[in-house]
Amino acid sequence: MDQTLLLLTPPFTQLNTPYPATAYLKGFLQTKGIRSYQADLGIEVILNLFSATGLASMFAELEASDAELTDNSYRICRLQNDYISTIDPVIRFLQNKNPTLAHSICDRTYLPEASRFAQLEELDWAFGTMGIHDKARHLATLYLEDLSDLIQEAVDPHFGFSRYAERLGRSATHFDELHDALQAPYTRVSSKLVELLEQKIQQWHPDVVCLTVPFPGNLYGALTCGKYLKQHHPAIKVVMGGGYANTELRSLTEPRVFDYVDFICLDDGEAPLLSLLDYLSGQRELTQLKRVYARIEGVVTYFNGARERDVPQRETGTPNYRDLPLHDYLSVIEVVNPMHRLWSDGRWNKLTLAHGCYWGKCSFCDVTLDYIKRYEPVTASLLCDRIEEIIEQTGQNGFHFVDEAAPPALMRDLALEIIRRKLTVTWWTNIRFESSFTADLCTLLKASGCIAVSGGLEVASDRLLERMKKGVTVAQVARVAEAFTQAGIMVHAYLMYGFPTQTMQETIDSLEMVRQLFMNGIVQSGFWHRFAMTAHSPVGVDPASFDVMRLGPTITPDRFAVFADNDLEHSDPTGADHDLFAEGLRKSLFNYMHDVGFDLPLQKWFTFKVPTTSIPPRYIEKAISQNPEKDPRPNAFVIWPGHLPSLDVFELQQGRNLVEMAELEFYSKQGQWLLEAPVSVGYWLMDTLPRLLIGQHEPCSLAELKANFDRCELGNFDAFTRSAVWGKLREQGLLIV
Repeated sequence: MDQTLLLLTPPFTQLNTPYPATAYLKGFLQTKGIRSYQADLGIEVILNLFSATGLASMFAELEASDAELTDNSYRICRLQNDYISTIDPVIRFLQNKNPTLAHSICDRTYLPEASRFAQLEELDWAFGTMGIHDKARHLATLYLEDLSDLIQEAVDPHFGFSRYAERLGRSATHFDELHDALQAPYTRVSSKLVELLEQKIQQWHPDVVCLTVPFPGNLYGALTCGKYLKQHHPAIKVVMGGGYANTELRSLTEPRVFDYVDFICLDDGEAPLLSLLDYLSGQRELTQLKRVYARIEGVVTYFNGARERDVPQRETGTPNYRDLPLHDYLSVIEVVNPMHRLWSDGRWNKLTLAHGCYWGKCSFCDVTLDYIKRYEPVTASLLCDRIEEIIEQTGQNGFHFVDEAAPPALMRDLALEIIRRKLTVTWWTNIRFESSFTADLCTLLKASGCIAVSGGLEVASDRLLERMKKGVTVAQVARVAEAFTQAGIMVHAYLMYGFPTQTMQETIDSLEMVRQLFMNGIVQSGFWHRFAMTAHSPVGVDPASFDVMRLGPTITPDRFAVFADNDLEHSDPTGADHDLFAEGLRKSLFNYMHDVGFDLPLQKWFTFKVPTTSIPPRYIEKAISQNPEKDPRPNAFVIWPGHLPSLDVFELQQGRNLVEMAELEFYSKQGQWLLEAPVSVGYWLMDTLPRLLIGQHEPCSLAELKANFDRCELGNFDAFTRSAVWGKLREQGLLIV
């Protein structure tokens, strides 16, 4: 199988870090000895457009076209020399290659400014908490967004920094509009795209090009690449896969899409790609492909006759980021909120703790699809092996674990392994707000480098959370968020409105819950999503059970071929008019994320009459204070994260008697402290604490610690755990996880 593969991410996903799909596949192909290269055409197109040469060419074209422009775009064109002279230094600054430019940017005389800077009047208060580099990056981001507005208006209406022609790809039940757009002449953006694609073809001479399409905003760019390859390099086979195909194209019958690609793969790409390579090298029959669409004699045909199972997570290899221009990505700050900006700020290596979701019950989620329903974790040891290898590849120690929901037990084991290996990493991930995230576990995660978590609070209504089968209550979410926040870990809440049967009262009550969560400082960031019924979720499969009616998509006689089939129109006869709330929810959350607006009545956020909330004003505060203490599990680990003490024995006068006492002296990073204990307990601690350190030995369980205490005949262990000695150790960091 002597084939060369080129793995491509088409425009656009993120400015700050590469999307990981190609790195995952490259790492796997490396384990099979298959030659592959990868490129992120998104960042390369951006850097080409947003350069002195690119802007000069664009402005020259605009002047020659004599196009009608809005006042804002006209202003940018009149200031074109200022944009051309500043763009290269600004890009280098956002790549962290020109840090001293921050001073010039912040004095507000260096950058030309258009309409995006108008919002600064609303954000002036935020700059008091932002350092000069953060403020400069935010200003530079607004500067780029001004240019983006001009490009979208006058150059390419499909342009967007994190999406390209997203409207054409989103819920494109029929292929007509996409097909028509692909027949149109290249725009400046698509011209740069195919120009860069040709450079990659000449550099690596691939036999197969694989296009990953994670989102609707990548589809048009991917098909543009496919069109170019079909026209200019017909011998190259073009394969498409990724999240968009996995969710949207499971009912595919549209033959015209195969004018642009040869094959479309579903779900995890490793096994389908291996079967395709076998087929292309003549070692396998077409019928024996794995989860692959192809067009045969004009008809879209699905092949899934392969006997091989999917590749286990432990055998997929370490993601390989080589070939990608890791130092060329841009760290931008779109929103100044510290948690919210993690998605656009910083270079994060992407890695997965476990395939699928260990919960897999949420009624709005695509739990019937393989990428969620097939849960398969890997070991903490293997994860740390991969972490070390990626750090060596990239020189970056920031990790975003992109799990559906990271399992708490695996997070604990990973944290212990990171600390055991003395790795310096900074990481964040997505969670469920499980009650197993205790204060102690959160403290351990923080010690291993966890800085943030995101999780689904969704509707913030216990009735609807139960209907969603989330397995949590609002009070539980509040307590878990409090535990993370107290440990110094930021919390982002995914919020949802418009779930079936959600009333106006419940929407307002949800907003009140959110207001209290932010006011109490236990959630730092959030985002409201409008509920969407999808074909592969329990709601989409059985809408009647959720009291909604499925309306579409529908296939009319003149449009018989299905392209995308995921988002479903539906009617919610008992619910509110959900679309009315969008702007008020967005505006209120924007203010809450910046610690303002808590005292405003909820009515102030809406232009129509809303009911008064029925939630007590101190509901969240009481939920936190009433945290029920659970006895730790006997198999929970007992961890001493500090240093070992020294021991001195001294005599203490107690009445007429002199009693020997032990004094243990501990040093920490911040200072030192003393612990007094009976001599026998002091010596027991000196013997026992090394066993509680995180090291090469197996962690000590609570049951093992109790058995050891009992063997030493030191009294009742339960009574000891209520003593001042135990209390002092717990206060100074002893963890039970």
